[in-house]
Amino acid sequence: MKKVLVAGEINADLILQGYQSLPAPGKEVLVDDFLMTLGSSSAICAVGLARLGTSVSFLGVVGVDPGGDFCVGAMAAAGIDVSRVQRDPARKTGLTVSITSPTDRALVTFLGATTALRGRDVTDEALREFDHLHVSSYFMQEGLRPSCADLFARAHAAGLTTSLDPGFDPTERWGPDLVETLAQVDLFFPNEVELAGITGCDSVEDALRALDNGRTRVVAKLGARGCVTLEAGRLVEVPAFPVEPVDTTGAGDSFDAGFLHAWLEGRPLAECLRWACACGSLSTRGLGGTGRQADRAEVERLLGSGS
Repeated sequence: MKKVLVAGEINADLILQGYQSLPAPGKEVLVDDFLMTLGSSSAICAVGLARLGTSVSFLGVVGVDPGGDFCVGAMAAAGIDVSRVQRDPARKTGLTVSITSPTDRALVTFLGATTALRGRDVTDEALREFDHLHVSSYFMQEGLRPSCADLFARAHAAGLTTSLDPGFDPTERWGPDLVETLAQVDLFFPNEVELAGITGCDSVEDALRALDNGRTRVVAKLGARGCVTLEAGRLVEVPAFPVEPVDTTGAGDSFDAGFLHAWLEGRPLAECLRWACACGSLSTRGLGGTGRQADRAEVERLLGSGS
């Protein structure tokens, strides 16, 4: 079994579900339900991988506070090795408030310790223990971002494959350093909005071709429309699976986990895309990013049903 190291951000999510309208200054709105759960793109992907049976270790930073206790405990309970998670008494653990509906969500985030991780925290010695390195939330990880290309280069030198999920850029500047970093990345998982922001292209196909550097496999997540990638210059599209969504929080991170799990097992591209879509779709069955992530048996049942 391939061993995966996820280096990234850790925070709790407060999910407020079932809004009729988003709040405006000076006004109050009601929601139908709420849940406090493990959040952050990196951690949700890590839990998704562990749920599928992949061996996962996590390297990140949290505060010495109840939020940090909650997040580290939730990852450990999911079967993730958390021995490399650092506790920093000078920082608060991050928090995201997600105001969500079955079809979309709005997020408010306090970054906290999310910005603390540095490339030097991921040592060459640590990398040599793993087969694959995954990083999420490129734009929010302010401490890791400047050394991310070097980190991926060191991972490759140590024999690892690599993957990156950019996440949304809150500044919407979409700096050129990300495209430069892709020269060291094997798998790249942007969604449609991120892809347009990074490339400036209006169409998904044009954006995929703009990022074609001859090395990086770019898999674009299209939400309810599934996903698409280029193979030998041709578009390969896989539709999403029909699932009645409760909450879309973290669906893209579960998608990443499904693709990575299948890819690390050496499955053909079409199967990897179907595993990704299945995991993304199934994760929307409950509140929060990790509450209803699929296990291997659930994915295989869905794929075998022909749905």
